[in-house]
Amino acid sequence: MKKMIYALALLAVLAVAVAGCGSGDSTSGSAYGGGAEDTSEASSGGAYGGKGGGGNSTASSESKPASSDGAGIVSAAKVGDLGTVLVDSQGLTLYDFHKDKGGRSACYGACAGAWPPLLTDGNPQAQGPAQRGMLGKTKRNDGTVQITYAGWPLYTYVGDQGPGEANGNDIDQFGAEWYALQPNGQEPED
Repeated sequence: MKKMIYALALLAVLAVAVAGCGSGDSTSGSAYGGGAEDTSEASSGGAYGGKGGGGNSTASSESKPASSDGAGIVSAAKVGDLGTVLVDSQGLTLYDFHKDKGGRSACYGACAGAWPPLLTDGNPQAQGPAQRGMLGKTKRNDGTVQITYAGWPLYTYVGDQGPGEANGNDIDQFGAEWYALQPNGQEPED
């Protein structure tokens, strides 16, 4: 029943995102924004040795970002059976997307409506057990800057209603799997 409620909530968000995708500027080129520069401080390939595939070319319509508090803060907290995982400044679980490749996001449009990217206006900050050396950033198609961790762009999930939830962990949406990340840059064991 819980998954059904989250599925309905996701459908509602997607309907709003699609309705808001009317005409306007769009970015041509690949899902990685053509010459978008990855300014990640973490080692290339991330914690997964380059897993993931490329994205499809889409418009760069964005939803409300996961964070717009300037620098962007990545921390960690105990979340259910997953143990300690990365969270944003509001305590929401942060996820990686296996479709992302080379430190660049493949999540735009309806995907970004369901999985808002964690954005920054400056240099991201690590707090608690989050490791500063694993933080980085990458430019998105629309020119915004997304925070990366261990080379993976970070996202929140609209199905998480508050701190301590990880309803997006180990699910397959928008062509690939989504997982929470631990402070060591690895995914929690199932």
